[in-house]
Amino acid sequence: MRKIHIVVLFFFMPVLVFAQSKHAITHEDLWLMKRVGAPEISPDGKWVVFSVTTPAYEEKDQHSDLWLSPVDGGKSPRKITNSKAPETAYTWNQDNKTIAFTAKREGDTLAQVYTINITDGGEAQRITNLSTGAAAPKFSPDGSMILFTSRVYPGAFTDSANKKIADEKKKIKYKARVYTSFPIRDWDQWVDEKQAHAFVQKNEPGAEAKDLFVNAELAGNEGFYFNGNCCWTIDGKKIVFTAVVNRNESIYQDITSGIFSVSVNGGGAVQLIKDGFDYTDLAVSSDGKFLYTQASVAGNYKVYNLNKLFRFDYPSMQHKTMLAAELDRPINKFQVTVNRIILSTESEGNDKLYFVTAGETAARPLLNNSIGCYTNISISGNDAIVANYESAAMPAEVVRIDAGNHQFLSQFNKDKLATIDLQPIEIFWFTSSRGKKIRNVLVRPAGFDPTKKYPLFVVMHGGPAGSWKDNFGYRWNYHLLAAPGYVLVLTDYTGSTGYGEKFSQDIQFDPFKGPANEVNEAAVYAIKQYSFIDRNIQAAGGASYGGHLANWLQATTTHYKCLVSHAGLVNSESQWGTSDGIYGREVMNGGVPWAQTKTWKEQNPIHYAEKFKTPILVTVGEQDFRVPLNNSIENWHTLQRMKVPSKLIVFPDENHWILKAENSRFFYGELHSWLKKYMH
Repeated sequence: MRKIHIVVLFFFMPVLVFAQSKHAITHEDLWLMKRVGAPEISPDGKWVVFSVTTPAYEEKDQHSDLWLSPVDGGKSPRKITNSKAPETAYTWNQDNKTIAFTAKREGDTLAQVYTINITDGGEAQRITNLSTGAAAPKFSPDGSMILFTSRVYPGAFTDSANKKIADEKKKIKYKARVYTSFPIRDWDQWVDEKQAHAFVQKNEPGAEAKDLFVNAELAGNEGFYFNGNCCWTIDGKKIVFTAVVNRNESIYQDITSGIFSVSVNGGGAVQLIKDGFDYTDLAVSSDGKFLYTQASVAGNYKVYNLNKLFRFDYPSMQHKTMLAAELDRPINKFQVTVNRIILSTESEGNDKLYFVTAGETAARPLLNNSIGCYTNISISGNDAIVANYESAAMPAEVVRIDAGNHQFLSQFNKDKLATIDLQPIEIFWFTSSRGKKIRNVLVRPAGFDPTKKYPLFVVMHGGPAGSWKDNFGYRWNYHLLAAPGYVLVLTDYTGSTGYGEKFSQDIQFDPFKGPANEVNEAAVYAIKQYSFIDRNIQAAGGASYGGHLANWLQATTTHYKCLVSHAGLVNSESQWGTSDGIYGREVMNGGVPWAQTKTWKEQNPIHYAEKFKTPILVTVGEQDFRVPLNNSIENWHTLQRMKVPSKLIVFPDENHWILKAENSRFFYGELHSWLKKYMH
């Protein structure tokens, strides 16, 4: 009898363990997963370095370090740094044994550049020592020098001059921000007088750093803006960079980044190209004969222009040639080797890999995946490729790209994921009433039972130039949103990216009505196709542009039981007047607000306030300057005046996103409580 019991347990134990081990994802599961950063491969293709963050709810308990893995996967990754402060912007020297990175370590008031030798071992050495800090290091081709950026005061071209100005400012007793030109704010920061400049110094601790913009007249222009996009020329004598010289004019027109070069030995910057295109992402070929860059058309009064890949002869900057011209998709990143160019490209909800063979112009698929996303590609001199790979069911890990496949080099979250019931997402398409093919993502909750009925939560993405990808998010995680027992439908409405430039542009002059109709039609289509959706219990919500759409649904339908609007505008005109970005809103609506074009008149949620009836949760970060707090307050006051059941949550220490651990946990809890109140 005893033996029988043992046999029964032997056969049933695995089943019981499996059933008990799989559970719906919790916020703790989500938040405490390891965050694997972008990989950087060594020039010889033998090693890859990447960051791994171990999150915690208490910031003091969180840490991030650098890890090293052999690219052949022969050994497990090993940790090479061990400090509380994170290491960022890591990059390899050509010697294949030295890594530079930035970190704020003991004694640093701001982040500095450090180097670590992975072969000889030992502690990392601090290379820079600027009072203004250092960022984005890049070794010269021969490894003897380091290029980096630092934010300095205008006209202060030595560190002593910057220190003097900083000390003088500390003595000022009044507190005031004074402006004479646009812009005044950027996302969650007030714009100050400092400018980013490019610096070079010898690859030696304590060596003197040289500001390359000392003799660059453009740096004295109040409209000058350098975002750190720069690279070495192959001979190590010059730096090529992009910069804007008329940022102060961005309030009334598209502004463009031109391409410049400056000698590391001093002298003024020389503009290499200025042709009306907006340039970014620079790379010089290994033989120094070509300059590669991404660029988009500007000044054509469109709400969206696709970046395309171009090649110039260098240094003549002749024979501008578009590469991958037929690839009507956004390029996330490109990498250049002797033999080819590798592209990470967004397409219909996936980030895919393409390549262009050296000397050719056409792009061909390298990995034409229908599941997951490949991002942060990094390529060695011998064409070895590493990247991050993630999906809706897995946070990013590091992979090696082989012929038509990938091999994992890290699997930090494998054991944790094995305990969580993450239902596979499903993609469905339908043809809208306007005749457009619209892609949608359907998400089932944990423990899904096809015989049951589930409430529907329609979630709308931000942008509008964005999309619902097969990736792993933390701010609006598909599975955590669905965890209480909801089916999600996520629609890539007109204006979304990854479906061709025209599809993204078609939202112009129709910012809310057309996309919202597509969202509503997607819900109707899903209900017809999936019998497990309860047609009588539906809610909708979103953040940023998705929040705008939630407020538009408030103005135009009572179809949903409740709504959620995070960082959403309710008044397009006050949004134009207070956001850090203005001109794009003018282009979207066909003119300035006082011109009262048809779009301004007919597609502004506040104009329909008398129709506000649906219970709505309104949330916002107080430090959000993209969709400022005033719009949420205006929305709240209107809702209260109209006696609409509503709740306002303001996060004083958050910006456009809710990024802090406890704030995120509270947000998800409040969102789920709001949905439960009206959907059960």
